[in-house]
Amino acid sequence: MAHTNDHPGERAAQDPIKLIAVRETPLSVDEVFRAVGDAAAGGIALFVGTVRNHDGGADVDALGYSCHPSAEAEMRRIAEKVVADHPVRALAAVHRVGDLRVGDLAVVVAVACPHRAEAFDACRKLIDDLKHEVPIWKHQKFSDGTEEWVGAC
Repeated sequence: MAHTNDHPGERAAQDPIKLIAVRETPLSVDEVFRAVGDAAAGGIALFVGTVRNHDGGADVDALGYSCHPSAEAEMRRIAEKVVADHPVRALAAVHRVGDLRVGDLAVVVAVACPHRAEAFDACRKLIDDLKHEVPIWKHQKFSDGTEEWVGAC
């Protein structure tokens, strides 16, 4: 049976943005997943960005994230655009700042929609736009003693 948009659960929720935060403390996948729970959602797409041990052919020992005071407001603006363009039932996004080690969680985002394809599309749009538009900068420290600042994380 094909789905139609006749049921209220097929549409975006009234207030789907459940969690937006920039934090200095470790992030929780469980917290973000719980934030987007919705009985009308048939699909939840979750993305977890972690600190990897290499970049551009060099070994990374550690990195730090810093942000502009507007970072959280910019995250909300991007979330609002994703909500406007997709049938989002619930959305959450948290980003870490401060010093992180390899394996630490840097960003966790999740989007719940009535169907999986919508959830995947909305989640990809959310993380891609956060990466390109939110004023958060990455300071990488490499094993050879060199360092690098990366524009928007």
